Amino acid sequence: MAFATKSQGDTENMANIKSSAKRALLIEKATAKNRSARSLMKTNIKKFDSAVEDTDKNAAEETYKAAIKTVDRAATKNLIHKNKAARRKSAMTRKLNAMESK
Repeated sequence: MAFATKSQGDTENMANIKSSAKRALLIEKATAKNRSARSLMKTNIKKFDSAVEDTDKNAAEETYKAAIKTVDRAATKNLIHKNKAARRKSAMTRKLNAMESK
């Protein structure tokens, strides 16, 4: 007897145990939440990069703050490794400082 409903495009077998079906639903929700958070982080980094390319100092500083915040949040929630977060923040800081020195 199947307890969970299949989502579109799902080719996996249905769960036979009720707790397993519940767990599958929780995993699906968590995956969607994580994907959304990761996407937001990438979007903020891209906004910062485009502001740096446009040489708009005020916009770059604002987007820098937002990007750093989302990268830190992603690292805290284990969406990315803490060293990867530090590397990305360092790269953004170097770009911002290079922009200010010009």
